[in-house]
Amino acid sequence: MGAMFQFDIAAGSKADLYHDLTAALDALTADEPDAIANMANAAALIWQYLPDLNWAGFYRAVDGELVLGPFQGKPACIRIALGSGVCGTAAATRETQLVADVHAFPGHIACDAASASEIVVPIVHEGRLVGVLDLDSPSAGRFDADDRKGCEALVAILAPRVA
Repeated sequence: MGAMFQFDIAAGSKADLYHDLTAALDALTADEPDAIANMANAAALIWQYLPDLNWAGFYRAVDGELVLGPFQGKPACIRIALGSGVCGTAAATRETQLVADVHAFPGHIACDAASASEIVVPIVHEGRLVGVLDLDSPSAGRFDADDRKGCEALVAILAPRVA
């Protein structure tokens, strides 16, 4: 049985929450070279501490498309074409997609009909697309600028450790 990690995650402001989450992710992945292990622990950490999510995980860039990686939540779409849906758009543009209402997003791929809002952050390391971090919520408008900043900070820590 592997070691269990205990983290003191703030229940205060969203900025404090992400600050603590980023520090926890840094500690959890610092000495681990395996990309899948680091994605798996990152997904578990995010799932445990970010409220109001119904999916948290990764799609990996493999041979010109996105392929499902480690996640928490219901079974998901396995392959997504670059440029398709929110994840594919984030991957193709290499820009974070913050979507208040996924049903209004052109070409949205509904892996889980319960998802109402979504944030997808591209993971780029040394100019190469590694994949995306994808968070879904059953609440419309769940993600805001603080979530964008926080998730981008998480990805900045993670990028070289999942490449």
